[in-house]
Order: sequence, then C-alpha cells, then structure tokens
Amino acid sequence: MRFLLDEEQREFARSLDAMLTAADTPAAVRAWAVGDHGAGRDLWTRLARAGVFALAVPEAYEGVGPLPVEIAVAFTELGRHAVPGPVVETVAAGVLLGGVGGAAAKEWLPRLASGAASATLRMDGYGPYALDADAVDAVFTVAGGELRLASGPGALSLSSDPARRLWRPEPGGELLMSGPRVAGAAARAARWAAFATAAQALGVGEALLRATVGYVKQRTQFGTAIGSFQAVKHRLADVLIGLEFARPLLYGAALALAGEAPDADARVAAAKVTAGEAGYAAARAALQLHGAVGYTEELDLALWLRKARPLRDAWGTPGACRARVLAPAGPGAPPLPLGSWEELENGRGQVSYGAL
Repeated sequence: MRFLLDEEQREFARSLDAMLTAADTPAAVRAWAVGDHGAGRDLWTRLARAGVFALAVPEAYEGVGPLPVEIAVAFTELGRHAVPGPVVETVAAGVLLGGVGGAAAKEWLPRLASGAASATLRMDGYGPYALDADAVDAVFTVAGGELRLASGPGALSLSSDPARRLWRPEPGGELLMSGPRVAGAAARAARWAAFATAAQALGVGEALLRATVGYVKQRTQFGTAIGSFQAVKHRLADVLIGLEFARPLLYGAALALAGEAPDADARVAAAKVTAGEAGYAAARAALQLHGAVGYTEELDLALWLRKARPLRDAWGTPGACRARVLAPAGPGAPPLPLGSWEELENGRGQVSYGAL
C-alpha cells in the first residue's frame, strides 16, 4: 500500500522543519540535559503556536483532533530535530483527558492545546517514571484505575539519554477520576503514546542516516571518500530500507487510529517495533561509520545517538510490541507489558555508546 500526504500535510512538515532548523535545537537539548529549560520552553511555545499539541485534543476542548496522520507528520519532524521534553507524553495526556472528560478535561485540555500548559504522564505497565516531570505544569499518573494529579516531580533517576530526565512521582496526589472509564482512556492514551514515539524514532533514524551519508562523502581513506566503498554503501542501504519499511507501517497505524479499527493496537505495535528498530539500526551504523569522532560529546551527532535506544523501548519494548502484534485484537485485549523498559531507562540499565 502506498501512502501519500496531501499538499497541506506536506506544507505542515516543511513549516515545522524550517522553524526547528532556525531554532538551534542542539543548544536547547544540551541546556535541557542539565536542567535549564528556558530554550526548550521557548521551543515548546513555538510548537504550540504551530498547532502540534492541539492535534490530539478534541474540538470540544479547543483542539483540532484527534488527527493521527498529522501527528505522525509532526512527530517525525520532532524526532528529526531531536526536540527535547515530554512531547509524546503531552499528546498522550491530551488523549487520556479527552477520554475521561469531566472537570479535569475542561481545566487542562484547552491549556495543553494552546501551549499555555505542558504535561507528562506515568501509567501502570510502562515503568515507574514520568519524563521531565520537573519541567511541566502537570504530572498525571494512572494506577489501579485511578487518574491523579501528582503533587510534585519526585526523585530523579538517570537515563542513557541525558535529555530524557526521569522522575519517580510520589504516590498519592489529587484524585481526578476513577473507574472503568479511566482504564479505557489509559489504554487508548498508551496506544497513541506508542504511535507518536514510533514517529519520533523514525525521525531520529532519518536524521542519523542523513548525517552519516554526509560524513562518508567527506571522510577520505587512501585518498578516496569512504562512501565509495561497497561495504559502507551496503550498510547505509540497509539502514535506508529499514526506515522506508517503517514509514508505511506508521501511516497504516495512523489510518487505523483515525478509523478506530479493531486491529489498531496491533498496527500501532507493528509500527512501533519497526520504527524503533530502524532508528536503533541507524544509530549503530552512524556510530560505527563515524569512527572515533562518533564517540565525542561535542559532536551534535551524540544528541541523536543517545535518543535512538530509549525511543526504541519507551511506551512498549520490541518484545512487547511483537507480542501485541500476535495478540487477539479488540477492546478486551491485554495492554502492552512493561518488558525491559524500566531496566533500560533507569541507572541500573544505562546504555553506553559501546552498547550501540
């Protein structure tokens, strides 16, 4: 199946690309990694003005969504430019609150859509951490069928990506809603989080491939550009094929979400595992083909290298997603299991460049 974006969607991608190129995102990522959120919040405001966060908010709450195809377009660009912060979690929080409705939705959704507020999300089954909880206005948690607003960010843990700051919220907080409606909305929010993460991973992989192709054209050995070597060409061709195979799965999942298809879970899981593995393969190839310079923190390449593996495992590990593809479809199907996400993202499971 061939998926073609319409002219408006392509223009949306071009406008985001131009805006993020001019915004010096590498500097914002480096500042974010040390807890300086100023540049990142300015970037967040620009994204909100471009309508990125309104894409997941229903029109009844001053949004324009949910629009999964446009979310795929936007989050691929966010990944391509290594935008920091809980952008996926804000979208997932919008889906969650839109599903539960009530006073919490009325209070928070218009603010999330406009960029006046930001949010992160922690849910049972997806690890104990809330991404960048110190940088947002609201930390939502879902546990035991209860939706709560956490009282604070909690304790900080390490991640293999310094720009992914993981916080363990304290138990309790303000109870917003409980019951089966919360569980159903949480399952839908997790599905959308996995989908947006897949788009991010695809964008990260594309950026890594582009940087590596540019490098091998310039790097010479024995008076010849290493990009002319057959082994290098084959390696990069494999990366390109992986990314191009992931793209139709991503847009197929978008259509399934838009139509609320019974197999939407499986389609999202297939897109997530394929895009995550393709982005990770792009990181491995980029590191190895850049040689020793690929290990340097000063090179902007490091900002994308460090994102590839956490994105592969966030909101559904490869093993969990493969199991989901094979699981029965329908509303009674079990959620994606945690897998090894917690171990990979916290300090005990830190991933070094060598592991790439």
